[in-house]
Amino acid sequence: MIPLNATIEKIIEESPFIRTFVFDHRFEEMDPGQFVMVWVRGVDEVPMGLSRKNSITVQNVGEATAKLFELKEGDSFGLRGPLGKGFSSPAAGEKILVIAGGVGAAPLAPYAEAASAAGAKVHTILGARSGGDLLFEERFAAAGVLDITTDDGSKGTKGFVTDVLKGLDVSSYDNIAVCGPEVMMGFIFKILQEKEVLDKSEFSLHRYFKCGIGVCGACCIDRSGLRVCKDGPVFSGVQLVDSELGKYARDASGRRVKI
Repeated sequence: MIPLNATIEKIIEESPFIRTFVFDHRFEEMDPGQFVMVWVRGVDEVPMGLSRKNSITVQNVGEATAKLFELKEGDSFGLRGPLGKGFSSPAAGEKILVIAGGVGAAPLAPYAEAASAAGAKVHTILGARSGGDLLFEERFAAAGVLDITTDDGSKGTKGFVTDVLKGLDVSSYDNIAVCGPEVMMGFIFKILQEKEVLDKSEFSLHRYFKCGIGVCGACCIDRSGLRVCKDGPVFSGVQLVDSELGKYARDASGRRVKI
């Protein structure tokens, strides 16, 4: 798949370390939760979740993302996609729980909007380190009920998304969609497993990708061997039982890296 050239139309400063890049191409057939391979010329090609049909939301955490942060409106990068498996399509009347942490809110904002548009009842728990780090608060609020948690208590409940989750009757939801730091997702997985609702849950994983289309095997997860780029990045909770979720990932050489 040859990358298309995407010109940056707008850059939105979401927080000191997170920016949204709006580009001039719309992926009309995008399913919430799918990703694109972003070719940062001269550096690397990396996976990024789509935060809208025509945008990616990026945290500055490495060489490729640092180079992206140097780009200005009018500059361009390459895109391949959309790729992978997104979240299950919501239906009218369903009760949906969305749990988003940090930049994990990026793929979940379009999912919450799609669920609301389909007639589902959406409840979001949105977490971040501080009020200034919250992503897409207005979008989640417009989609349904919104609970906010911040580590420092500067907005919403002081604490973590799990603190709100523990007080909910999770059995009352038809689907539970989760994306965020993997330590957070690991704790959420344990809670949902204890409450026996893994069959209602979906988790979006982030792993090192090389090809992005399921050929190289660099992103296979233990023990199933499922490929995050092709069979995911969204997996049902049942698929992740006895997996590496919340424990470790792998670097570019394939070595285990503790989460």
